[in-house]
Amino acid sequence: MNSMLTEPYVNTRNDEFFRFLGLPTLMRSTAETTNGTFGLMEHWEMPVGFASPHHRHHREDEAFYVLEGEMAFVCGGKWLKGGPGTYVFGPREIAHGFKVIGNGPARMLLMCAPGGFEKFVLELGQPASAPVDPPDFAKLAAVAAKYEIELLGPLPDSPKEWE
Repeated sequence: MNSMLTEPYVNTRNDEFFRFLGLPTLMRSTAETTNGTFGLMEHWEMPVGFASPHHRHHREDEAFYVLEGEMAFVCGGKWLKGGPGTYVFGPREIAHGFKVIGNGPARMLLMCAPGGFEKFVLELGQPASAPVDPPDFAKLAAVAAKYEIELLGPLPDSPKEWE
C-alpha cells in the first residue's frame, strides 16, 4: 500500500493537451495524483474508423465512458456498441479494444486501475502541434511490452451493420 498523504487535486480543461496515437488527449489524473489508485484521460475528436489495437493488459483493468459519438468495443470476443453514457469495463488479462463508428467523431474518458497506464500514454504522446502521422507500430509494441501490455494485432471483425 502506498503510504503517501493524499491531497485534494483539481484538473481543468485548461491544461495543455497532447496527441496519443494522433488523438487529442488530456490527462485528467495520474497515479501520482490519486495515491496510485487510477489514471484518467480524455480523448476527443476521435474520427470515425479510428481503432485501438486489439490488446491485453497484464497490470491494470481498463474502463471506458463514452461522452459523445458512437463506439464499438470488443471485450473477450464479444462486441458491444454504445453512444453517450455507455460504460464498458475491460478487465486485465482479457483481450479488448475499441473503434469509432457512426457518422461523427467520438469523445470518451478512459480510466485504468491501478494507476500507471498513463505513463505508457505519456511516453508515446506527442505535442499537440506535431503533425498527425500514422503510429510507429514497432515503437508502440516496444513501449507496450515495457508496460506489460500485449498487442494482439488489429481488432477482430465487428458486425457489418455497425460499419
